[in-house]
Amino acid sequence: MKLIMFDMDGTLVNSGTMIANTINYVRENIGLEILEKHHILTNVNDPKINTAEFFYGTKHFTEEQTILFENYYNQNCLKELEIYDGIETLLKELKGEFKLAVATNASSIFAHKMLTHLGLREYFDLLYGYDSVSQPKPHPEMVYKIIEDIKTTKERSLLVGDSHKDTQAATSAGVDSILVNWGFSDHSENAIESVEELKQHIFKKFN
Repeated sequence: MKLIMFDMDGTLVNSGTMIANTINYVRENIGLEILEKHHILTNVNDPKINTAEFFYGTKHFTEEQTILFENYYNQNCLKELEIYDGIETLLKELKGEFKLAVATNASSIFAHKMLTHLGLREYFDLLYGYDSVSQPKPHPEMVYKIIEDIKTTKERSLLVGDSHKDTQAATSAGVDSILVNWGFSDHSENAIESVEELKQHIFKKFN
């Protein structure tokens, strides 16, 4: 069984404006100045950064921050949301030949809601969010769990994402990965620039 795991935000779906607005909503409510969207998106997926400390000045996410984030996100996660060009066509082509899964650090509930709204949920056999595991990406637990539940092997699996959290999770699990360059992180090296190029790399990997 051949398996392709996709990150969601910045890989399948352009949700950057909503993510930046949510983080700034929390910041405003805890007395911090708002940040520029580009600054937020270029740092939110950096595995070297403590996200809570970077955005909110605390070593861990507090209950207040979590409630503020989830309430705003729940009310606004379907706004300013779009599928990256070519993604749905790619998923249609892959669906018959591969098992497909979503591996996202977003809430699985919100991810299901967003992908259903966009008409993409039907393409995926599994959807796992940060709340599906004890440790989200870049820890490999999510990758291990999807492979186990699909009943395949790491050699027959691939992870596609837009950040080094994705590639680190894949590498730690012994799984090949493909980094795409249309998401939130800027990559100058070894990144796929188009969905057509991604398709070619996927079929090359499995042929």
